[in-house]
Amino acid sequence: MAGRKVSRSASAVVTGAGSGIGRAFALELGVRGGRVVCADLKLATAEETAAQIRAAGGQATAIACDVSKLEQVEKLAGKAEQWLAGPVDLVINNAGVGAGGSVVGETPIDDWRWVLGVNLWGVIHGCHVFAPKLRALGRGGIVNVGSTASFAAAPLMGPYNVSKAAVLALSETLASEFTGTGIKITALCPTFVATNIVKDGRISESSSKMAERLMQWTSVTPESVAKTTLDALDRNQLYVLPQVDAKLIWRMKRLAPVGYGRGIGWLNRLAGNRA
Repeated sequence: MAGRKVSRSASAVVTGAGSGIGRAFALELGVRGGRVVCADLKLATAEETAAQIRAAGGQATAIACDVSKLEQVEKLAGKAEQWLAGPVDLVINNAGVGAGGSVVGETPIDDWRWVLGVNLWGVIHGCHVFAPKLRALGRGGIVNVGSTASFAAAPLMGPYNVSKAAVLALSETLASEFTGTGIKITALCPTFVATNIVKDGRISESSSKMAERLMQWTSVTPESVAKTTLDALDRNQLYVLPQVDAKLIWRMKRLAPVGYGRGIGWLNRLAGNRA
């Protein structure tokens, strides 16, 4: 079981496949001989991804899906199985949104609901619908796209931090539950990746500018992240930290959690941000 390459010739569903990391996952799966269901809130962008896979000689289809709604994810599963004429054996729960720039208590409740609806409930829905199917199949894998924010807990990012921390906990739970089976679980926890999440998110102007600067210094390409993550899934590797800064934060948080928390709090104050 451990030696099977889940990412090769997969029958895959990728959410948020219309751009960024999701598109990179879909394209890479196509290169690896997979048949790919490209799901996205925006059907037009999902179709663009599917068209690129088909142009390269692969097989792909596009389906519109709002992952924050369980009934739409259930319909996605049914349509995917119909198109594949068989079961899905790989799910990439990638769809996500960004929000930040305000402290807890001042962040609008609508922003909390929006972020948790997509980033957390979207992943919960994907796992709730597909995990039983994979369990019955006895093979396959799930990749949940989290973030270094899941453990970094940086100020002014409450909704995003909470959503990604829960995604990591869910991934760890799934990994324990699937131990000894043919199903592999991987949690991707990057820092900055060159995508549109900052531009398309609900992020304050000052935080957006800071994020864009950091992205220039530390970001990697979606393509490299997708390849690294799929290779890790094939090795049955739970945690994927694709950048040096992600690994550094991971170690600091675990070696000195209190000192780490106070340190990023003071850095936030020195940067002139509210706390």
